[in-house]
Amino acid sequence: MTHTLDITKEHCPMTFVKTKLKLAQIAEGDILEVLLAEGEPLENVPRSATEQGFNVLSIEHVEGTTHKVTIQK
Repeated sequence: MTHTLDITKEHCPMTFVKTKLKLAQIAEGDILEVLLAEGEPLENVPRSATEQGFNVLSIEHVEGTTHKVTIQK
């Protein structure tokens, strides 16, 4: 199942805190698509997810300063 989390208005460190909380709520093997802003969130969320043992499947530019990071739990 695929879930979506929009943290485009959040700032670090809340970006990964909210991502981690959402990942805790979904089932093993599920996908989380995280919409976030470029800069610190785009650097920190994929790196932190990988460090926590999650699988970052892709990082895509959506539009403007918004990007989508796809993470598998």
